[in-house]
Amino acid sequence: MDDVDAVQAQIARNMLESGDWVTARLNGVAYLEKSPLIYWLMAGSYGLFGVSDWAARIPVALSAVLLAWVTAMFGAWAFGRTAGFYSGLVIATCVGLFLFTRIQIPDVTLTLAVTLAMWSFLRVQEDGEPHPGWWALVFWVCLGTGLLLKGLIAIVFPMAGVLLYLLVNRPLFAWKIVRRMRPAAGLVLMLAIAAPWYVLATLRNPPYFDFTLSSGPGQYRGFFWFYFVNEHLLRFLNLRYPRDYNTVPRLWFWLFHLLWLFPWSMFLAGVFRLKYRAPDRASRTRLLAACWALFLLLFFTFSTTQEYYSMPAYPALALLLGSAIAANGALVRWGARAAGAIAAAACIAIAFILWAVRDVAVSGDISSALRQNPELYTLSLGHMLDLTGLSFAYLRTPLSLALVACAVGAAAFWLKPSRALIALALMMALFFHAARSALVVFDPYLGSRTLAAALLDVPEGELIVDDQYYAFSSVFFYANRRALLLNGRKVNLEYGSYAPGAPNVFIDDGEFARRWRSPERYYAVFNGPERARFERLTGGAMFIVKESGGKFLASNRPLAAARSVGPQ
Repeated sequence: MDDVDAVQAQIARNMLESGDWVTARLNGVAYLEKSPLIYWLMAGSYGLFGVSDWAARIPVALSAVLLAWVTAMFGAWAFGRTAGFYSGLVIATCVGLFLFTRIQIPDVTLTLAVTLAMWSFLRVQEDGEPHPGWWALVFWVCLGTGLLLKGLIAIVFPMAGVLLYLLVNRPLFAWKIVRRMRPAAGLVLMLAIAAPWYVLATLRNPPYFDFTLSSGPGQYRGFFWFYFVNEHLLRFLNLRYPRDYNTVPRLWFWLFHLLWLFPWSMFLAGVFRLKYRAPDRASRTRLLAACWALFLLLFFTFSTTQEYYSMPAYPALALLLGSAIAANGALVRWGARAAGAIAAAACIAIAFILWAVRDVAVSGDISSALRQNPELYTLSLGHMLDLTGLSFAYLRTPLSLALVACAVGAAAFWLKPSRALIALALMMALFFHAARSALVVFDPYLGSRTLAAALLDVPEGELIVDDQYYAFSSVFFYANRRALLLNGRKVNLEYGSYAPGAPNVFIDDGEFARRWRSPERYYAVFNGPERARFERLTGGAMFIVKESGGKFLASNRPLAAARSVGPQ
């Protein structure tokens, strides 16, 4: 898809092709705000399987599978096999993990590292653990890996959860546990994993050190300032520039977790009935999971509350839910009934929508039936508000499958708890396939692969992309070429554009008009709402090569398959 999805995939390809594994680049411009491990993993997948969209997705997909497996093993070790199975089932079939792994972001891989680190910590403090030293090293390896995935929060999350646990459960300075964690050797190991990239990135992108606590346009202060000060500190304080992100209200940030953990959030009441202070392994695990989840949610409550930022709390909540579900008490029965009732209500709503669009004729792709709300697209569910009544006519097949899924889930209202849980899990598996098939329908709207394919099938010419790089990032990925950015010196590439030696790939309307009138061949891609503006800029001398998903590929010179929009 366009936006961050294809951005991450193209950075990995650029690293593989250029041999520069330190500085990420887009369109030749330094992209300094993210840690590199997700790019390295994708580049490794490209090396094994060739460059493709599915090869780019393998690391995230495997991370999700491993996260479910590690959570299940963690729960089985702490609570027994049944609770471990339910813990794994919760994380594998909750809405949030599916939703936030449709795009190429490292959060699920970070979540895997945090979960393994927390399990390692508990293994180290077990008096009967045969290999505490090895588990201590695993803890530090996870922290070092996390530093290469998403920066300093990879240390903050586990360490804060552990310290809160020690503060609640034992004296803050529990020297016995501290000694078992091998802090000296562990710190060396962690730094050996992560520090080389940080040092090289700083040296290759000077100035080396700048601690200015303000952020604004037109300034370049090197990698160290942008990554640590701007991207970590000022972003936490919501003072980062450029502000390429959005936030949800704090109350909604908390309430949305009922959706992200659905249907298992219906069993949260059982979590409050569990034991947390008993001297057994299960209670220690529950207490650590509670401290881990609570710190994370509070941390982002007072920061930029993006929906998916709290993903590292999901395994902790899954462990608590798995433990509560395994208790199989009255609260579990009521939770299954609540989830079943919601599924039944969804059945009625979906059936009504299908009936309402039963005779609606459709043509073209779904983009013609959607409204646009670009101010909301920095939120994970922003595109949901693009839906209209007509758009559901394009979604009959996904809606029909979703109807079957919800009918299966509705049966949980009447089934015994063990069978009700199976029905809910099956509902989610079917619903995920419905959501996947809906994404196929949305593909022309959310991505620009068709435009890229058309671009590869026409005579050579220089490409101009309207707006910022992210707006048509899948064109860059599928066509694998650079382009000029029309009025695109903003958001993610703005900072790197001021670096010494940055390529001059940014043009304004005047430069665009001059180039478009020149004898050389140019192509432009732009969104449908900008068509009138482009007709004015080109004086009507514009030939449409391809239209797809409400977006256009045009040329300044006629092609056999192109149609003119200028004077006849």
